[in-house]
Amino acid sequence: MNQFNTLFQNKKPIIGMVHLPPLPGAPLYNPSMSWNDVRDFALNDANTLIEGGVKGIQIENQFDKPFHLPDSLGIETVAFVTAITREIRNKYPLFPLGIHILLNCSLQALAAAKASGANWIRVFNLSNAYISNSGYVSASAPELMRYRNTIYANDIMIFGDFQVKHGSHAITSDRSILEKAHDIETALGDAVIITGSATGTPPDSKSIKSIKGKITKPLLVGSGLSTKNIHEIWPLIDGALIGTSFKKNNILSEPVDVNAVRDFVKLANSITQ
Repeated sequence: MNQFNTLFQNKKPIIGMVHLPPLPGAPLYNPSMSWNDVRDFALNDANTLIEGGVKGIQIENQFDKPFHLPDSLGIETVAFVTAITREIRNKYPLFPLGIHILLNCSLQALAAAKASGANWIRVFNLSNAYISNSGYVSASAPELMRYRNTIYANDIMIFGDFQVKHGSHAITSDRSILEKAHDIETALGDAVIITGSATGTPPDSKSIKSIKGKITKPLLVGSGLSTKNIHEIWPLIDGALIGTSFKKNNILSEPVDVNAVRDFVKLANSITQ
């Protein structure tokens, strides 16, 4: 856990999401939205998250629906995610930043992270396989970890989901949750992410308890953590990635609400203490 602890200064991180508007090439992209508009939107949400007290930010192409599988991702998406992350990095040179390019576009995310100075990437399917709403998704670790070594990016951490949201996992139903969590470690992941079944849906505490203390990597919640369930879940985990709960009126498409961030951070800090 040394690299993780060093980045987050041995504290349990609250990582906020910068959900990018639809980017060029995506079906919902608005041609009237200029590069400056996209950049300003991202910087405004990043500024708000930092003002609210988060300890990290993850940049994600959340609204590029329907999401591409890795083999068909447009090069324009990688370019825009890289450029936007670099803008945030330039403004906040030392602040922890991550990248997530949907859906499971791990090599592209790692290249973007290397070029933009990000500290980690999130990978929906590091090990095993599942059926997403975009199709079959196979494990990315064998190719990704070799690619990380090839481009000298071993300083960039890999946060790996298992049994991730928005997918059918019947293909691995003969494996326990703990076995799947261990698979992230076997795949050389730097943190393990547990989610609920959908964006904004939390994992159940029973599942978290079945993993906590039985893996060597940090355990993060990747969906659904809120002020309503934080007392139950926060003591069981090593950090969280939060999107919906930080938006105005808890609506995913809305900008980040600084008061929502502040209230959550304050409550989390009181529980941690």
